Amino acid sequence: MESIGTWWLWVAFAAIVVVMLLLDLLVFKGGQQHRVSLKEAGAWSIAWVSVALMFAGGLWWYLDAEFGRTIANDKTIAFLTGYLVEKSLAVDNVFVWMMIFSFFAVPLELQRRVLLYGIVGAIVLRTVMIFAGSWLISEFHWLLYVFGAFLIVTGIKMVWFAEHDPDLEKNPLIRWIRNHYPITERLEGERFFVMRDGVRMMTPLFLALVLVEISDVIFAVDSIPAIFAITTDPFIVLTSNLFAILGLRAMYFLLADLGDRFELLKYGLAAILVFIGTKMLIVDWVKIPVMVSLAVVATLLACAVFASLWYSARKRAEAS
Repeated sequence: MESIGTWWLWVAFAAIVVVMLLLDLLVFKGGQQHRVSLKEAGAWSIAWVSVALMFAGGLWWYLDAEFGRTIANDKTIAFLTGYLVEKSLAVDNVFVWMMIFSFFAVPLELQRRVLLYGIVGAIVLRTVMIFAGSWLISEFHWLLYVFGAFLIVTGIKMVWFAEHDPDLEKNPLIRWIRNHYPITERLEGERFFVMRDGVRMMTPLFLALVLVEISDVIFAVDSIPAIFAITTDPFIVLTSNLFAILGLRAMYFLLADLGDRFELLKYGLAAILVFIGTKMLIVDWVKIPVMVSLAVVATLLACAVFASLWYSARKRAEAS
């Protein structure tokens, strides 16, 4: 499959990811136990968005010099659209994480390490899935129709089950682990495993990590086909996806105390999935410009956010 990604562009992107992760882990002690403040989460969110925008600017500058203004504009807009789509769909993932940590009663100061492992696992998973998806689409074009239909069905299901939260006690993997491995009754700090009377026991924090990883697998199945509707260039797909994922942990702590204010967001995300799925189904007959896709996604997301804030404010006013 054709791609603008030269070997040095891939190396530069990988270097940015590694440097930012090391800064988070070593300089800002991202892997150590502490309660993330709203100020810290906001600063990291701004930092990740800024890095993504600077990357987009650098990409445009390089493509404009090498291939001309038209290609530079098209590829950069595709990157920004893919980034916004992934960022939007990731919000639903954030709310699932909130539910997981609430279920296992994991305090905020212990959540950061779990999410760090979760993000690293997501990077590896998404990279494998995107390269596999790029190869499959290049070999079997009809898969675009399958992905499109899948996204439409997913969007409809998201609306249908908007008021229903999954029962984590019935999760088959968690039930299997509970039946086959000894688990401590309470958390043991940041430890995933502890020794008790010579027996290696799993802590509830590890179960939370398992569910975080499972949730990313589920959401990756939705979000990756959605970005392939924007562009099939593996470099644009991977970079836009991973930049959004890398800022997900900061966004989680930013929204951790605001989750109840975005009750209607699911409907906006469902509309985005249906729009993108429809775009994939008609791709061979109707070409929707990437700029139009960006405008539609941004409008749907903004409408969902403002509607949610209005609805939550109205509920608080009626309750007071």
